[in-house]
Amino acid sequence: MDAKRRNSGPPRGGASQAKRGKTAGDWEDSPSIFEEELALFEEADMEAEEREGQAGHDVIPLFSADLNPRWRRPQAAPLNPDSDTLVFQQIDLDYYLGAAVAGMPGQSQGNVPIIRMFGVTDSGNSVCCHVHGFAPYFYIPAPNGFTSDHLSEFKRELNSAVLKDMRSNKDNMSVTVLAVDITRKESMYGYHGKRIVDFLRITMAMPRLIAPAKRLLEQGFKFGPFPIQSFSSYEANIDFEIRFMVDSDVVGCCWIELPKGKYRVREERKVSLCQYEVDVGWTQLISHPAEGEYQRIAPLRVLSFDIECAGRKGIFPEAEKDPVIQIASMVQRQGEKEPFIRTVFTLQSCSSIVGSQVLCFTKESQLLQSWAEFVRTVDADIITGYNIQNFDLPYLLNRAATLKVNLFPYLGRVQGIKSVLRDSSFQSKQMGRRENKILNMEGRVQFDLLQVLLRDYKLRSYTLNAVSFHFLQEQKEDVQHSIITDLQNGNEQTRRRLAVYCLKDAYLPLRLLQKLMCVINYMEMARVTGVPLTYLLSRGQQIKVVSQLLRQAMKQGLVMPVVKPEGGEDYTGATVIEPEKGYYSVPIATLDFSSLYPSIMMAHNLCYTTLLQKGSAEKLGLTPEDFIKTPTGDLFVKSSVRKGLLPDILEDLLSARKKAKAELKKETDPFKKQVLDGRQLALKISANSVYGFTGAQVGKLPCLEISQVSTLPSFLKHSVSKWKLGQGPQASGKPAKIMHQPLTICIR
Repeated sequence: MDAKRRNSGPPRGGASQAKRGKTAGDWEDSPSIFEEELALFEEADMEAEEREGQAGHDVIPLFSADLNPRWRRPQAAPLNPDSDTLVFQQIDLDYYLGAAVAGMPGQSQGNVPIIRMFGVTDSGNSVCCHVHGFAPYFYIPAPNGFTSDHLSEFKRELNSAVLKDMRSNKDNMSVTVLAVDITRKESMYGYHGKRIVDFLRITMAMPRLIAPAKRLLEQGFKFGPFPIQSFSSYEANIDFEIRFMVDSDVVGCCWIELPKGKYRVREERKVSLCQYEVDVGWTQLISHPAEGEYQRIAPLRVLSFDIECAGRKGIFPEAEKDPVIQIASMVQRQGEKEPFIRTVFTLQSCSSIVGSQVLCFTKESQLLQSWAEFVRTVDADIITGYNIQNFDLPYLLNRAATLKVNLFPYLGRVQGIKSVLRDSSFQSKQMGRRENKILNMEGRVQFDLLQVLLRDYKLRSYTLNAVSFHFLQEQKEDVQHSIITDLQNGNEQTRRRLAVYCLKDAYLPLRLLQKLMCVINYMEMARVTGVPLTYLLSRGQQIKVVSQLLRQAMKQGLVMPVVKPEGGEDYTGATVIEPEKGYYSVPIATLDFSSLYPSIMMAHNLCYTTLLQKGSAEKLGLTPEDFIKTPTGDLFVKSSVRKGLLPDILEDLLSARKKAKAELKKETDPFKKQVLDGRQLALKISANSVYGFTGAQVGKLPCLEISQVSTLPSFLKHSVSKWKLGQGPQASGKPAKIMHQPLTICIR
């Protein structure tokens, strides 16, 4: 494809060609640049089809799942759990409440929480993996005098209290507390002289039961001979998926291995549309870190689509009244350069388009039903487009409901689960408050390119036309919105013009994803931070740091307290020292302080675990040489006393980034270079977000003592003042002087 494009010379007409309007004759005689590109796709397809003996593209009046053999995934080889190991890349992870499966660990009766992973093998086969036996839990400090003899009574009383607290018990639960164990842990917040104490680990039957149990314990709880007392909770606000991933050492988009003899294949009880569906105990799976051969990315299927509606003059289309007249869809395998499926569904007849498959329908309900079948047949891993979250998908669902196309809304990978629209609001300092529509589509990652651009880029305009020109120097096909209905009501040729326009709008998001490496960058961020890919698209920054904190804390026997969000005092953000204006006859050096705030946190050992509460230095017998005093008067023990949790995390992130950059220099494969570049960028962003996490007042674990001191001018000046100017005969040996400091520091 690239060679053909280079040899064909520059596209005719250049940028101005796309801006000029076309008469009907111009359109027929002079194909657009995009149509020429589609024709090149067709040539490549014909060569492949000659080798494979497959039928080419054409205008097809009726729908059948067997119209194009490319639509289906590669045929799955037989899988024998006794002799075959199953390895797949996990791309989506959630949980559901389902019946216990005989022979699997965990509860044997009633509904149980089951982790569900969706993924793809190296051969391109889809996998649904049900993980059994993992239960939610949280911690509370054990009361004084508590021993193992009190465990059963505590469990019984708490179980009874939770049952009484239920407004309704539709599941007829009799056991809400599965287990209570004594464990030795240390609180993450504050330096306590490494004092390990007894905690109670309380395991609940379902994730939703943690909140009422936590509330009952905080309000005051009495059992046995102990007086009524209030218990503070630890790690009771952790998402169940994150809890599982931390405990099983699974990170987002990692490769999962199910050893032979350790899993079961579902044959008759399949609930998903995946080619392989298996059950496994949570301790039996192996999660591979993203290193070496496991840095690779499976051939994920990315479906991009766009819809066109026949609106009324001057009125924005309404799903209750205005029909869907075209849906263009393109599917591309991750790692390949061009889409291998290019299809447009049209209402009424349409002239053929070289390089694309045109499916024509006389009824709109048939068009919608057929597109839903197409989605299920293609079995995409990632669904993308431009503003699909707030327009295309909601419009299709509402339109299908209006026309009573009852089988349309089953767009996910789990049979029998409808895709349902919900309103959602999201607020963060980075993006402000945003109102969005959300849609469940189990097993498929919705990757709305508009939402990604709003989150990651500051642009003057976010229209698809403006964004495409900014990043690709390309624009949409020249069709005005005001004439879309006229084109639809015209003839086969005018509908063809509209179909080319619709196809281009489905193609541009794929080009942008590839150009900006969005999918790769987000997958690498999921691997680095340890959260599911969908969390990065729907949640804020904090969850990424929480995941890393929990992983590091578990290694060191620390537990994270639940902190009630409070407003109040905020902290000063990044410091900018006013420049010393003037003419300088001596050279001024410009030095970039690499990873400024992470470096300060590591240099001064700033962490939750090293923070000394007032008066605790004397109680713990610490001398002034054992801690530092910040300009705000806060005390932190030095690394010689205790190495901080946050500095440990930051050192791991920065050393991993250095390693990824070194591998990037050596790598020659273009796709692997993209993966490594995405990884080093994810590591950099993750390191910088740790500092912001400590200053989030409405967050999981705010700590102003850390966040505000990291930006103080005195700390920055202290770091620079140790530099000496020059070496050799011209060296002054004087300390460096700061002339200006944003993040780049100028000295003379």
